[in-house]
Amino acid sequence: MPEKLKKNFIFSGIPAALFLLLILLVKVADVKPIGPMGSEIGLASLNGSMFKLLGESTFWYKLTELLGYLAILVALAFGALGVYQLIKRKSIKKVDMSLIALGGFYVLVAAVYALFEVVVINYRPVILDSGLEASFPSSHTVLTVCIMATAAMQLKRRIADKKAAEIAQWVCIGIAAVTVIGRLLSGVHWFTDILGGLLISAALVMLYYAVLKYLDFKRLGR
Repeated sequence: MPEKLKKNFIFSGIPAALFLLLILLVKVADVKPIGPMGSEIGLASLNGSMFKLLGESTFWYKLTELLGYLAILVALAFGALGVYQLIKRKSIKKVDMSLIALGGFYVLVAAVYALFEVVVINYRPVILDSGLEASFPSSHTVLTVCIMATAAMQLKRRIADKKAAEIAQWVCIGIAAVTVIGRLLSGVHWFTDILGGLLISAALVMLYYAVLKYLDFKRLGR
């Protein structure tokens, strides 16, 4: 494997390492019972200050919920494309490898989501339904950033018109950006929840990018 391709995989480890470091800090640094029902939150001064500064917003909460559903629809659309290719070409070997890799990526993202539903790092700064809920990393941030970032990569490959492809990519980036900012403004996450979501998303997306470049190298033989 060329050195450049190896570096793509290595670079994906940088945000992953920062994510683990953030978890350590959240668990041991400045831990205080500032959450609902006396729940303890790490980096309490930072998180508490940001929560007081930004407050809560029902508008941003509902908007980001809708954008989260939109991201899931995008993922389902790419899944449907993969199934269509499988049916039409009658062999999984003939399905675009980038789509197969995307399916594996979605499974990995779902595994990360499930892991942090069980391994609780932080609880939400507000009670939404009937008690404390895990909030680290922000699942909306992870799902939307991961799905829309990889969708942008796929659309760049699949839309022949360069201008249209560029517009589609910017739409994907815009949806991800609005979701991240909106989730922070909604007040249902601590600042470190959003930061953690961005870091693990960056690690996963960079890993997918590295896999795509490797697949291109194998396909083109160079």
